[in-house]
Amino acid sequence: MSEADDAVDDADDAPVRACPAYLISPSSAVSPAAPVERALANLRRAGFAPVLDRAALRIRQRFAGSDEQRAGAFARAAAQDASLVMITRGGYGLTRILPLLDYRSLARARKRWVGLSDFTAFQLAMLAKARAVTWSGPALLDDFSAERFEDIDQTTLGTFQDAMSGALEIVGFRYAGPKDVEARGTLWGGNLSIVCALLATPWFPRIDGGILFIEDVNEHPYRIERMLTQLLHSGVLDRQSALLVGHVNRYRLAEHDRGFDLQCVIRWLRKQTKTPILTGLPFGHASPKLTLPHGAEVALGTEGRTCYLILDEHHHH
Repeated sequence: MSEADDAVDDADDAPVRACPAYLISPSSAVSPAAPVERALANLRRAGFAPVLDRAALRIRQRFAGSDEQRAGAFARAAAQDASLVMITRGGYGLTRILPLLDYRSLARARKRWVGLSDFTAFQLAMLAKARAVTWSGPALLDDFSAERFEDIDQTTLGTFQDAMSGALEIVGFRYAGPKDVEARGTLWGGNLSIVCALLATPWFPRIDGGILFIEDVNEHPYRIERMLTQLLHSGVLDRQSALLVGHVNRYRLAEHDRGFDLQCVIRWLRKQTKTPILTGLPFGHASPKLTLPHGAEVALGTEGRTCYLILDEHHHH
């Protein structure tokens, strides 16, 4: 069977110069009610030519197909002409298939692998096993399923387009935290639950002097604190040049918290480590969502209440 037979082509109406994008579902199953066609149409209008992997809409229990089928999607994606590989959605399931993937082979394919949430597991593994750069960024259904194309978050869309075209050199955002922070190192991290789940496994990268970024969803602040404490006690946090905190949302505080909230977590953590902690990174399960080069060397600098990440090493803050 040819690779062309492996895919369902959704790019018939795409403009000639559109960027080919191959879409895989490596984690949870896509709901039959999900607005897949609308999201694909929006992606086309954004200048991409999406192709759905043949297994992208499969369902086995909570997963998008069997472990072997989902692992196979990575090899099929690597064999495509498309320079961009994007996830349909996150969820759960990637940690199950980490032993099934050939990271050096996937890195040699020189794709822009893009995703977030559960996809963090793949990104950390690519960094640990192949020192490969991937992209922390949008997912098809999370970020492109708006009823109107105009309703797609413009920051999310713009940074994604710039990153995929190679034009993204610097991003800035309003932050809270210490002033006059300057750092240079490997940008890495992603979903906090996944980062902690991979600690002490072969797929956890050893990064010294890095810029660690985190986000999470549906996790009470005490669970966030417990996970950050794990990174603290394991020595990971103290080895970093900076910690960037993204969206931590969709949780519900309880009456017996008595004022304990995410701000309390951050204040406590700042007293436990010398690593500067900066909040406000626009990344995670909310909009806007920056597209960030996971595993790349970047420079960080603050000016006033703005934090800049310089993604192109030829440009200095």
